[in-house]
Amino acid sequence: VQLVESGGGLVQTGGSLRLSCAASGSTFSINVMGWSRQYPGKERELVASIRSTGGTTDYVDSVKGRFTISRDNAKNTLYLQMNSLKPEDTAVYYCTADGYYLGSHYRSWGQGTQVTVSS
Repeated sequence: VQLVESGGGLVQTGGSLRLSCAASGSTFSINVMGWSRQYPGKERELVASIRSTGGTTDYVDSVKGRFTISRDNAKNTLYLQMNSLKPEDTAVYYCTADGYYLGSHYRSWGQGTQVTVSS
């Protein structure tokens, strides 16, 4: 599965951005998709996820009520709507896809998109 993100940029505190992630390849094998972010010098942190079956979503506490993850299965596209952005949301955001293919687990990553929130 290949993932390509778009939609990052510079926004002021309190503003909004929507990230998109286009998936291609064996998308039928995806079980869970998500968005992770990485601060400089830190490990990546999963901030939101959505299951392919049932659409169950999960969020890290720091983004609950502000971020919404969604998926358009017809377009094989994942979204992250980010509202009420804070400077601490500044990071590189990565799209992820987890699944099983030919009996083996995989996790695919996108190339990342920078989100910068100015104070």
